[in-house]
Amino acid sequence: MRSHLLNDLTAEQYRRSVTEGVERVAAKLATTDRPFTGVTVDALSPLIDGIDLDRPLHDTTAALDELEDVYLRDAVYFHHPRYLAHLNCPVVIPALLGEAVLSAVNSSLDTWDQSAGGTLIERKLIDWTAERIGLGPAADGVFTSGGTQSNLQALLLAREESKSDSLGELRIFASEVSHFSVKKSAKLLGLGPDAVVSVPVGADKRMQTVALARELERCKQDGLVPMAVVATAGTTDFGSIDPLPEIAELCEQYGVWMHVDAAYGCGLLASLKHRDRIAGIERADSVTVDYHKSFFQPVSSSAVLVRDASTLCHVTYHADYLNPRRMVTERIPNQVDKSLQTTRRFDALKLWLTLRTMGADGIGELFDEVCELAAEGWKLLAADPRYDVVVEPSLSTLVFRYIPAAVTDPAEIDRANLYARKALFASGDAVVAGTKVGGRHYLKFTLLNPETTTADIAAVLDLIAGHAEQYLGESLDRAS
Repeated sequence: MRSHLLNDLTAEQYRRSVTEGVERVAAKLATTDRPFTGVTVDALSPLIDGIDLDRPLHDTTAALDELEDVYLRDAVYFHHPRYLAHLNCPVVIPALLGEAVLSAVNSSLDTWDQSAGGTLIERKLIDWTAERIGLGPAADGVFTSGGTQSNLQALLLAREESKSDSLGELRIFASEVSHFSVKKSAKLLGLGPDAVVSVPVGADKRMQTVALARELERCKQDGLVPMAVVATAGTTDFGSIDPLPEIAELCEQYGVWMHVDAAYGCGLLASLKHRDRIAGIERADSVTVDYHKSFFQPVSSSAVLVRDASTLCHVTYHADYLNPRRMVTERIPNQVDKSLQTTRRFDALKLWLTLRTMGADGIGELFDEVCELAAEGWKLLAADPRYDVVVEPSLSTLVFRYIPAAVTDPAEIDRANLYARKALFASGDAVVAGTKVGGRHYLKFTLLNPETTTADIAAVLDLIAGHAEQYLGESLDRAS
């Protein structure tokens, strides 16, 4: 079995095996004509359940043949221009090269003696991102597994900086369309069930600062402690961006930690045309960024950044076997000192190779393209009498609802939209997401692929209408 270990004796076998795997994926990408096959859980489960993991195939080619049947054939392919569902972006080739390198070398980014140059590369990228945000010379941060972890760490720092002795008194303020991880973080941090105050949004799905001011004042009057305000720069459902400068003013006035969840909107940091949409982010105390959403990186590639590096001390613990205190005075950089994780992948390498190959402007051009595509898609929807579109996009998300001309029952329209999404997914012709607005079912395009065109959007809208009309026709037949 030692023949499977990667080392100097097996380097050629490694080259052959990885090349064969890459060739399989490349062939699949070259011949995939739709984002999904439409396979069902009931059809795929028996194939995987029937595999005996205690009886290995002892052959890479045979294992890849099997993988074709249980994964590659039926995977949901985000690179396809009619994958329009969730916040999954197509990935750039330099980042895939980084993925291959980091997996093989297998550095762990917790301590210097496990990563060396990897530590310095990650730190350089954190400095680069902090400078793009405008956090100032004392800023710092660390790569994370994703936006949920970044939000958790930021709110942990906010909790500790609040200096409150009573967790039950702490309050977090976030818009009613903020990410669910805010409430999850509050629970993980031991805060009470009422800890997260939901702030109303306007018709544009942005936090209402008048309402935020009212809630902050009420918190103060009730003798409670405003721990943090979470402003969102790119909500998951709408791509809406909260009014960051006004929120920053209120945070300063009330002495509250300002966290900006820019997991989605961080692509604007590289934008050549729309950077002004996140003006005010530079005033945040902490920021979440997800490079694997809008920098076209493979999962995972994310970070949390803070204005004041000293606040990261709240996650610092020293272990004699890993990062003893003496290393601080010896100026040995250990990333575990500022991370919730210990063992951690060198995900920063993907972004490093992307920037060194494409440059930030290259990323920004791609993100600008999807923002402009969304603007064109909004025009299509607004002019189409079959659809109701919720809000003009700030980023690249469109939320809409099929409205049949002859049906007025909202519940029946809900069912038609749900059916259309399910039928479209089953066909494999396109993949779209869904959400609720005002208690009603809506559909959602998350446009993150520069290869998607307005013709793709128009075609998918026709497919959705066709499926909805089929459902309504069958519904009328059943009723009669």
